[in-house]
Amino acid sequence: MIELSWGAHSDRGRRRPLNEDSFLAEPPLFFVADGMGGHAAGDRASAAAIEAFAQLRTLPLIALDDVERAYASAVREVAGLATGADAAGTTISGVAVTEQGGEPYWLVVNIGDSRTYRLAAGVLQQISVDHSEVQELVDRGEISSAEAERHPQRNVITKAVGAGSYDEPDYWFIPVAQGDRIMVCSDGLSKELDAARLAQVLGEEQSAQAAATRLVHEALLHGGRDNVTVVVVDAVQAPGGDLDDTNLDVPDEDTMPRVISVKERTGDAPIQFG
Repeated sequence: MIELSWGAHSDRGRRRPLNEDSFLAEPPLFFVADGMGGHAAGDRASAAAIEAFAQLRTLPLIALDDVERAYASAVREVAGLATGADAAGTTISGVAVTEQGGEPYWLVVNIGDSRTYRLAAGVLQQISVDHSEVQELVDRGEISSAEAERHPQRNVITKAVGAGSYDEPDYWFIPVAQGDRIMVCSDGLSKELDAARLAQVLGEEQSAQAAATRLVHEALLHGGRDNVTVVVVDAVQAPGGDLDDTNLDVPDEDTMPRVISVKERTGDAPIQFG
């Protein structure tokens, strides 16, 4: 048995006429999708991707195979939105609560530059890795992470759901520890607030909903240049007790390489495993 509490908030921002973000915040599924600007039907693409994952809600237990099937369905649905030469596309990032060996795990899924973070023992870690041109430059050591935030190509992503191609997402299995706080966001947040500020807000706000709402509002105060969506989920109770370290490494056999858009929802619920 684990107990979760969660919250979510979304805003179109100060410069965009339409909110192309969608999210799912309904246990055991917590995802954010960001429709791609410049492509046809970005809002419908993000909603279609979220809806594909939302179909998993009826399963008694979500496994990796189920998530992979949901992703394949998302790709088909988004591809079907293409009009003429214009291809629809979206990012998607987030977690599904699953189990390994009878213990609860976060199954993290990511494609594109929306992000999934974990705050544990007071330390914020970005679990997902951006699929973007600037991240590739960082990985090759050509620019620093700080330079990436100001790089003129920072909005160019290299993988997405749809957008005229088929790309595989990254997956991670991370053990759930009591006190974990997961934060999933579109890049409208991460491009306005740096990691230090994200960690500060997540550490100061007691409730998941308060944290999600405050982060969106701060992104707006810092410019709100894009749609911004945040989902926060807390592991209030978990079998492992309080987390006593911040190491994301777990045994090799447990790891893998790296609703619809309502504006606000909150709640808490226990999830039974086994």
